[in-house]
Amino acid sequence: MRMRSLLFVPGDRPERFAKAAASGADAIILDLEDSVAPGAKDEARAAVAEYLSTPAPILRLVRINPVDSVMLTDDLACAAGCDALMLPKSEGAETVHALATRLAPNVKILPIATETPRALFGLGGYAEVADRLCGLTWGAEDLPAAIGAVSSRHDDGRYTSPYEMARNLTLFGAHAAGVAAIETVYPAIRDDLGLKAYAARGAYDGFTGMMALHPAQVPIINAAFTPSAEQIQNARAVIDAFAQSPDAGVLLLDGRMIDAPHLLQAHKLLARAGLD
Repeated sequence: MRMRSLLFVPGDRPERFAKAAASGADAIILDLEDSVAPGAKDEARAAVAEYLSTPAPILRLVRINPVDSVMLTDDLACAAGCDALMLPKSEGAETVHALATRLAPNVKILPIATETPRALFGLGGYAEVADRLCGLTWGAEDLPAAIGAVSSRHDDGRYTSPYEMARNLTLFGAHAAGVAAIETVYPAIRDDLGLKAYAARGAYDGFTGMMALHPAQVPIINAAFTPSAEQIQNARAVIDAFAQSPDAGVLLLDGRMIDAPHLLQAHKLLARAGLD
């Protein structure tokens, strides 16, 4: 699954489904959880089920309600036909396993892995269920609410220390499991410059994609998580250098030393670009 951009759309707003699918996003997330009021859940399930009943040229995920919710059975029934499920309030491999036992083997899971205090301690264990995952992501809203924090962000928008830690652990947890590391949303939907900087930072740090709240955010996110022509050229140069000297441990390329980590990084970049 190529997932540079994953666009949320409320499940009870079916008039937005086609627009979301045509936004250029690699995937859309049909939401049955936070963006849908309790009284609109049945309406949302009906709309999602109808939309999923016909094929679409885009990855379609459904964000269900938590696995311990009384709504789970109804959520799963309406999500038949989706490519993956987004799992909120995941607390580690055990939560994924609890959901996976109720799914067909081909349905992948994308956990939101930082929404409860206990979840932070499970971020190193997702490798145990990596075969059921299509990625790992995090959120910066539920966790501060759960512990009574004022906010996850400083006044200038930077994350406070606890939420930087949550972000970083998600990044490493995803890579430890060998799955896509998906950056969380940027909530200021009209702040294009801020989004550009935020998405660029995510790609720089090692995230491979990002969630979006509005179709206008999708092109900026796609650009940030698509390797540039210069990056591709540099990666190929590293790979070519080692191909020409397969027994070398360290090489000099354009005045800089390169070794095995640079070769691995080059292969990963080309893989993200679909070229390796």
